[in-house]
Amino acid sequence: MNNIKLDHCVIHVSNWELSNEFYSKVLGAEIIPIGNGFSYRFGKTQLNCHGPNIDGTPVAKIKVMPGGSDLCFIWEKSIEELKQHLALNSIEIEVGPVKRFGVNGEGISFYFRDPDGSLMEFIKYDNKK
Repeated sequence: MNNIKLDHCVIHVSNWELSNEFYSKVLGAEIIPIGNGFSYRFGKTQLNCHGPNIDGTPVAKIKVMPGGSDLCFIWEKSIEELKQHLALNSIEIEVGPVKRFGVNGEGISFYFRDPDGSLMEFIKYDNKK
């Protein structure tokens, strides 16, 4: 069972235009049109989206509402470039820099919000220069 990898997870957005712009510009997602909605792809990982006029089936017992997600992404450039990137995109840092633990061990994280208020995190690992 140690070869299991996450294929995708699902978030709920309230405004396709705002979310598509945020996830492409701030997080670098490839926007994938799916039916009347979109998915956000990061290499081999994907965020499927429920949003206006879209409700996938089956759905979780308790539907995640817009703003109810908490996602962490690995930042591979320098901390200074991370701060500049967020500032250039008018993204307010809510918390950070703070030490956090993720898939690659200890790193430095910055927290911010997507247009719906979901918590986003960029983590920079010391071993990822």
